[in-house]
Amino acid sequence: MSAANPQSAPAARYDGEARRFEDFQVGERWTSAPFTVTAEEIMAFARENDPQPMHTDPAAAEAGPFGGLIASGWQIAALSMRAFLQAGGYGKTPMVGMGVDELRWTKPVKAGDTLVVEREVVETIRSKSRPDVGTIRTRVTVRNQHGDVVMSLVSLGRVPAR
Repeated sequence: MSAANPQSAPAARYDGEARRFEDFQVGERWTSAPFTVTAEEIMAFARENDPQPMHTDPAAAEAGPFGGLIASGWQIAALSMRAFLQAGGYGKTPMVGMGVDELRWTKPVKAGDTLVVEREVVETIRSKSRPDVGTIRTRVTVRNQHGDVVMSLVSLGRVPAR
């Protein structure tokens, strides 16, 4: 499967329901189905967003420090979000992104690598000034086919409350 079609285990789906702040629990986890990143996807993303030779030119990348074509870290961040949303992780909840902390790219992602995205709710806080919303902080970890962490971050989003 290419990165364009990530899927999730059915138990993690929230299709058809809008989740509210109160529905999110600290410790709640979600894991995507594996998806593979292709050389074509790496180069297409990089040409538009991060046009460095290690992402766009296989010959230059082969001679570079990574010994081959690697994905832009920004592509991996985008793919991790897409995998989660396509799998229905927030259901029909209107989530508003507020920021990302602790973003780390720890290993390069090469063409042909298969990734899995893990998300865990680590904090929920109801707004004191706007009780109709709350914030959800999640830890995101992306692993390759060897179980190595290739990217991690903590995201903060605002969701409506009941």
